[in-house]
Amino acid sequence: MENHRQKTLHPRLGLRARIIDATRQFFNNNDYLEVDTPVRIPAPAPEAHIEAVASGDWFLQTSPELCMKRLLAAGFPRIFQICKCFRQAERGQRHLPEMTLLEWYRTGSTNLDLMNECEAFITHVARQTDSGDILTYQGRHIQLLPPWPRISVKDAFEKFASCSLQAALQKDQFDEIMAVQIEPRLGLGQPVFLVDYPACRAALAKLKPQDSRYAERFELYIAGIEICNAFSELTDPVEQRARFEHERDQRRKADKPVYPLPERFLAALEDLPAAAGNALGIDRLIMLFANVKQIDDVVAFTPEEL
Repeated sequence: MENHRQKTLHPRLGLRARIIDATRQFFNNNDYLEVDTPVRIPAPAPEAHIEAVASGDWFLQTSPELCMKRLLAAGFPRIFQICKCFRQAERGQRHLPEMTLLEWYRTGSTNLDLMNECEAFITHVARQTDSGDILTYQGRHIQLLPPWPRISVKDAFEKFASCSLQAALQKDQFDEIMAVQIEPRLGLGQPVFLVDYPACRAALAKLKPQDSRYAERFELYIAGIEICNAFSELTDPVEQRARFEHERDQRRKADKPVYPLPERFLAALEDLPAAAGNALGIDRLIMLFANVKQIDDVVAFTPEEL
């Protein structure tokens, strides 16, 4: 059978290779060590809203986060990884069950440092791919020159949503309202950081010292597309265990599989210094620079073609 779609992919797969090359160049130039951790693990982070893919008695990683933070605890100060991650039943215009993630972590840093680094990274990619300081996506011109604006989740609900943040959480409609009412209106003229996530939506993040209702977490949006998720890392093993148990209870109540606790990760938190980490969707970033609506258009094969 002829691979008709693949014949059209030469320019976009070439762009994909250039973006990945620019990514490695940026992190190598900023004293990061590229690491490679296992894809198949005994226990994923037991988050209520993320479904892992079983692989025998183990699981395919939903993120390399747990292993990478164990490396931080072992004394590696700056690390990054470009890897495959897997999430059950995630398929759509911007979702693949097998995706490519860029994750990076640095000690002695907070989510505020990573916002600045996000700005530097994406403007570097733009210049290395000859896009310049203005990204054109689906007819919109998006100014990439930093600094980029920041808006709290609470303010985004007040500005764009049909109800308050508190009401959305009480009705268990946070994700639905975010996806339908808020996200499509973010980052349309300039990238925007959505900051100060509610604590109940940040299972591995440090809470804000001045207001523990919110976490030191942000997401970056460009042209209505979520590009990355970052936070200051929670380093307290007792609090992390309690949060994981809460997430497991939420999964149990929703009649979802209850994952085992990642005990070696929890033990490593004893040695984890203050740090921050970021997970960025490479496929979605390439969508923006390729000016395409479908994530299918920037990967060599979709699940349906295998």
